[in-house]
Amino acid sequence: MMVGIIGASGAGKSTLLRMLNRLEDVSEGIIDFNGQDVSKLTGTSRRKWQSDCAMIFQQFNLVPRMDVVSNVLHGTLNRRSTLATLFNLFPTSDIHTAIHILDRLGIAEHATKRAEALSGGQQQRVAIARALMQDPKLILADEPIASLDPMNAQIVMDTLRRIHEEDNRMVIANLHTLDTARRYCDRIIGMRKGVVVFDGSPKDLTTNAAREIYGASETFSEEATSTEIREFRNLVPA
Repeated sequence: MMVGIIGASGAGKSTLLRMLNRLEDVSEGIIDFNGQDVSKLTGTSRRKWQSDCAMIFQQFNLVPRMDVVSNVLHGTLNRRSTLATLFNLFPTSDIHTAIHILDRLGIAEHATKRAEALSGGQQQRVAIARALMQDPKLILADEPIASLDPMNAQIVMDTLRRIHEEDNRMVIANLHTLDTARRYCDRIIGMRKGVVVFDGSPKDLTTNAAREIYGASETFSEEATSTEIREFRNLVPA
């Protein structure tokens, strides 16, 4: 399943993802994944979960002066020894896997370039490739297209959707726009002030549901970004 999380700025979308991958603890309730209460994991079990739960960030979080393939190989750090990490030593099999993933994402020709030499959209695909190197069960994307132009945003979202469909991996993405969530996601969760106020399919995201998520007048006066206001107005006729 591909899940989109929407809501005004400050609704709690990023905090939710950080709780899912245990970068933050939950204050109440549980996080259930295939019958496992992730919120109670500690020590080795918690680290294992975090390796199964890859993160993709808005600002890419690459090492700018490092070549692309090495950035991708950093997705294996959780299973490498301290010595191998210190000297940046990678098995040949991992290097071949990294290049294969880059080829799959259409950027293999950039493997030897520094990450900083790539466009924003290409860098985000490198970040996705790094996530795939973890061989995760779950991919969490925190506003992965917020800093990209429309063309690169579409390429990145097409890539995430293809990974979900071809690999059968769950993808959960915080998204800025209603249109993107409706186009790419099977399930949409709407948040407002830290509370889930909508949970349904794209066809269930009606005008009234959008008003509940964004709080029409209150959101427009205090909370919504210009993008959110524009998208809301596109959905809701005047």
